[in-house]
Amino acid sequence: MSDDRIALLYGLSLDPAEIAIEFIRASGPGGQNVNKVSTAVQLRFDAANSPSLPEAVRQRTVMLAGRRATKDGVIVITAQNHRTQERNRAEALDRLIELLNSAAFVPKKRVATKASRGSRERRLKHKKRRGTVKAGRKVGAWED
Repeated sequence: MSDDRIALLYGLSLDPAEIAIEFIRASGPGGQNVNKVSTAVQLRFDAANSPSLPEAVRQRTVMLAGRRATKDGVIVITAQNHRTQERNRAEALDRLIELLNSAAFVPKKRVATKASRGSRERRLKHKKRRGTVKAGRKVGAWED
């Protein structure tokens, strides 16, 4: 692994050559500057065919990306919150790294368990006690 790779969690890293960055014109207000300068960043990363990621991480990445992923598994991230290309580029990279780190996390499989007999009995006993307390609040409950 060389030093220019982008470090991710869980011992994974990403080759910067896999990321394509293009500068586009930002939409929205901004005066004359927005019409002259292409400060918005469009980052593209082919997650489905990335040799840097294991197959399971690739699949989770495309799934987590949602509508940011194309049918081919290319993730498109657009950043246009800042006025400079550098800050928008950094934000787009940060968003991609955050997405890849969350996809690299393997969720634990839930093991189905059964409530113990004692816990079921305690729950029913508590329900019965609460029911008698509430029944005692009814109008006319004191008159006998």
